[in-house]
Amino acid sequence: QVQLVESGGGLVQPGGSLRLSCAASGFTLDNYAIGWFRQAPGKEREGVSCISSSDGTTYYADSVKGRFTISRDNAKNTVYLQMNSLKPEDTAVYYCAATIFVAATMAQDEYLWWGQGTQVTVSS
Repeated sequence: QVQLVESGGGLVQPGGSLRLSCAASGFTLDNYAIGWFRQAPGKEREGVSCISSSDGTTYYADSVKGRFTISRDNAKNTVYLQMNSLKPEDTAVYYCAATIFVAATMAQDEYLWWGQGTQVTVSS
């Protein structure tokens, strides 16, 4: 059974850091491009970052560029999202997802498998 499980969310003060993990079971993550998405209350889900399965190409939303870093550890079958300099506007449920394509994409409809999400709250 294909499954993605996010972890690492929580409550953090503005300026703080969190590292989200996306662990896969039932398939090998390194064969697929992986994306991180988020949905804040009352807003549509948006793309945050993605990483290709082939050459490690990454993309970031402008709102997180320079603060977030996506990476993958194929030996652990896990993709990470390191989030630094967090802002209150980063508060959202964060989801990871996998697409059958190797190229990184922020197009949500390209993603077939989704995790259940992990809550990130940035507040003082």
